[in-house]
Amino acid sequence: MSTTTDNTVVTLEPNTNQARGIADFAISFIRDAVGEPSSDVLERATMFHTDSVLCALSAIAMGTNAPLVLRNEAMEYPCDSGATIFGCPTKLRAEKAILANSAAAREWDSNGTNFGYNAALGHVAGEFGHNDFYPVPIAAAQMEGLDGAAALRGMICLDEIRGRLAEVFSLKSYKIDHVVHGAIASAAVYGAMRGATPEQIESAIGMFVAHYIPWRAIRAGKQLSDSKGASAAISTEAAILCMNRSMNGFIGPADIFRNPEAIWRQFEPTDGDSPFRLVLSHSGDDFAVMGMHFKLGLYEHQSAGALQGLIDLIHANPDLLANPDSIRKIRITAYEPAFGIIGDPAKRDPRTRQSADHSMLYIVSTMLRKAIEKAQQAGSGRIASSTDETWKLLMLAPNDYDSTAIFNDQTRSLMELVEFEHGGDEYDRNYPDGIPPSISIETSSGDLHESGMVMYPAGHARNTEADLAGILEHKALLLGGIAMDDPAPLVQTLENLGSLDAGQLAGLWDFTLSDHGRFE
Repeated sequence: MSTTTDNTVVTLEPNTNQARGIADFAISFIRDAVGEPSSDVLERATMFHTDSVLCALSAIAMGTNAPLVLRNEAMEYPCDSGATIFGCPTKLRAEKAILANSAAAREWDSNGTNFGYNAALGHVAGEFGHNDFYPVPIAAAQMEGLDGAAALRGMICLDEIRGRLAEVFSLKSYKIDHVVHGAIASAAVYGAMRGATPEQIESAIGMFVAHYIPWRAIRAGKQLSDSKGASAAISTEAAILCMNRSMNGFIGPADIFRNPEAIWRQFEPTDGDSPFRLVLSHSGDDFAVMGMHFKLGLYEHQSAGALQGLIDLIHANPDLLANPDSIRKIRITAYEPAFGIIGDPAKRDPRTRQSADHSMLYIVSTMLRKAIEKAQQAGSGRIASSTDETWKLLMLAPNDYDSTAIFNDQTRSLMELVEFEHGGDEYDRNYPDGIPPSISIETSSGDLHESGMVMYPAGHARNTEADLAGILEHKALLLGGIAMDDPAPLVQTLENLGSLDAGQLAGLWDFTLSDHGRFE
């Protein structure tokens, strides 16, 4: 079988040139406007973009290290035909603007996440990924004088390509960083929006895969560094350079997914085909972005179910907060890879923000400590009227990961009460359909409060109970308030991205950001 197209999807079979197929799909969807995403898809992509921008602006305003270094680097590359960075009207080389903006979006580890799970197609490779790549279509639109609708269509296409790749090939299984999928999608979308030919896009994808594969070494070690948060940005910078080189005549490897020496067939050998079938949507509701999840604050997404369980427990049992000294043991049971990633023994004593936001013990204990403090202020264990309001009240923010918070005595004492264990097959088989941990709190009187398994916490694509829009609005204003005196007008502009004309899109990042000094 070869590449096939019906009224909603394009299917790239394993025995076809899938790199060329991705190129053709991106050009058709973006430049030829073939296909019609539903209004729900447009809205969801807009929400993810808005969320990523507010994450980025607060990280810049607080002087976090990697965004600061990379913004300064970008400013060294002025270019009249380039793109802009957050809070600055100066046009810069596109790959440098994208590098700086993507790094800022990812710095807090608080924007969207996918888990590579599509049960309907049996595509359940379960690769991670994040909505870090929206600066690519914004930059391309600025360079080509395109409007907000074109930029939004580029975002949907980028998420579609990287999201579907995450469903069919697990990079983490081979210690390769998940940003490879996003970099491939970035090259395709940037090329399609800039007028590249299918051959040039195929060449750029091949060039990136052949020259720039990042290992998960950036996410290992006792204390994590700037490389973890900037991984998507650095790989995307390389992808854009590859696309520029291809458009200038450089020829990279062709048909890279069937190349016997490339990562795909090296790790999953075949007789000549690609190891997977790729199905890309161009119309309707079934786009990859609809299966992606929001983070409702700053935390590693694998902890979302435990946080939901904690919120459920303290809302249903206010005496836990009224008498916090009675808490004797906190047990969290989770699945792999949550247990391996945020239960690493080194994460029991995090000393950097990048390690703290990847420590289940720290994340849960910090939220519980904040709840105890709110109860003391209120003089009651009942701190909010609903679990939605509890999410807003206890939302983990940047100051929950500064040096003062990381070494807070009460947080450290609560961490000593936490037992984190792997739940075995009962939990593992429910991931990545859900994010299924459970949490229990035992008191000195022998009472045991149990959350039960939490499959779809608030923010999860299949959660239908939480007031997602309301919680995200709170998050946007919370983070936006760090970056500017009144973030509401910018939030409104971002929420109407698809209606912006080319001039408004060109000046989208022309505003002044607050300066809080360096994050400590």
